[in-house]
Amino acid sequence: MNTDQQKIPQATAKRLPLYYRFLENLHASGKTRVSSTELSEAVKVDSATIRRDFSYFGALGKKGYGYNVSYLLSFFRKTLDQDERTNVCLVGVGNLGTALLRYNFSRSDNTRIVSAFDVNENVVGKEVGGVEIFHLDQLTEKAPEDEQPSVAILTVPAEFAQSTAEKIVDAGIKGILNFTPARLSLPPYIRVHHIDLSIELQTLVYFLRNYPLDS
Repeated sequence: MNTDQQKIPQATAKRLPLYYRFLENLHASGKTRVSSTELSEAVKVDSATIRRDFSYFGALGKKGYGYNVSYLLSFFRKTLDQDERTNVCLVGVGNLGTALLRYNFSRSDNTRIVSAFDVNENVVGKEVGGVEIFHLDQLTEKAPEDEQPSVAILTVPAEFAQSTAEKIVDAGIKGILNFTPARLSLPPYIRVHHIDLSIELQTLVYFLRNYPLDS
């Protein structure tokens, strides 16, 4: 995302890829216009929030007309840097890591896992999903400057998360998608996004019990 959009709220920034994915589907189906109400029903975000999110980027639509799908798709592609390739490495080829390698962002042209790392000699040297697995000690060596991943996915056991994350930082990688329950202590210039599946599941169960949706 370019510097002009860096001051938008983080909550808005997190929703932009969701909008982009839906707009891709609309464009592929041949739809040329979409209203904020239609967007709201599809992405499960209220229409007032969508209009407010879009307002941070200027006049993207017209009252009574809605939004031009092709224009919005082009705009968000540029905003999200969808034309630039993001190389990702994965650290920790256990059950979850293996599943992510086999999926490997199959719907995305601009984000790919290009290398994987582990300390288990039984998996080092093998390939999963077409991605070669190297020893963790080779992380810096196997990320040459012209292809260096900007993001690492961390899927190691929790007790090894902190030490492994420090190795990732030492390799020059600035973004970590942390699938472990550990809360990492890293330099402030490192961006970490946490995805704790157990918390997400507990949250879902809580909402099902306490905030039932209409049938």
